[in-house]
Amino acid sequence: MSSQSETHDHLSDKHFAAIAGVIEGCVGIKLPLTKRTMVEGRLRKRVRALRLRDLTAYCNMLFKEDGLEAELVHLIDCVTTNKTDFFREPSHFEFLRDVAVPELAQIQGAKQLSLKVWSSACSTGAEAYTIAMVLQDLVNSGQKLRFSILGTDISTEVLRDARAAIYPRDFVAPVPASMQQRYLMRSRNPREDVVRVAPELRRMVHFERLNLMDESYPFDRDVDVIFCRNVLIYFDRPTQQAVIDRLLSHLRPGGYLMLGHSESMAGSGVTGLTSIAPTIYQATPVPRRRAAA
Repeated sequence: MSSQSETHDHLSDKHFAAIAGVIEGCVGIKLPLTKRTMVEGRLRKRVRALRLRDLTAYCNMLFKEDGLEAELVHLIDCVTTNKTDFFREPSHFEFLRDVAVPELAQIQGAKQLSLKVWSSACSTGAEAYTIAMVLQDLVNSGQKLRFSILGTDISTEVLRDARAAIYPRDFVAPVPASMQQRYLMRSRNPREDVVRVAPELRRMVHFERLNLMDESYPFDRDVDVIFCRNVLIYFDRPTQQAVIDRLLSHLRPGGYLMLGHSESMAGSGVTGLTSIAPTIYQATPVPRRRAAA
């Protein structure tokens, strides 16, 4: 027979529905009942951090003691999923190197390509730093290129990790050995099996908190490439379309949008984009002017 404390350390139907409603309303992510055990496990860590008795006490703090506003960022941190890897879906990075950069250089027509890339759901930074490695390799090979990378995420916790740029050694295994040598530094403490991204790359990447559900995004509107991978799957169709529309308002003509392998623009109603390859789209370029005779 369960003790009373064990009973209180689970989310009631009412409390789970309330938390799911807050998360969907704030970040657009649906939490079905099948996620309840996962949510309970994550929130128990927060309960311990706050030195509360159990999940019931936590929910009372949120909904009966007016603690939701102050706790909201931490609640979102706990519940949102932050799966990421270096060189995840590698075809996108090959496309960036082999197709996007040469095409954008031709569109800009300048002696030196100035490139802005946005990792819009960056998690702990692996995607943003992968982009930086690929672009820095192009610079090292003689490409006339300046670049800056913006990484955004709703979770303050993962953004702290992204800015620190310190990762377990096994986590960076997908990074090619030559790139590990150039761009990753071993810890001076031999007992710490971690690496840190080199300063030359960290200087190129800037991280900011952003909720993709916000009505507008306070960032540049001349971005060349936007990565928005494996986040739209958590939104319903109207929210997906609204997010894509907002992202596209920051993409310059001829720029590229990269979605996750399980995401598609089919039936989205979004205009002004051309499908270039699976999950890769290009904003309609401005027609090039003919040279004067």
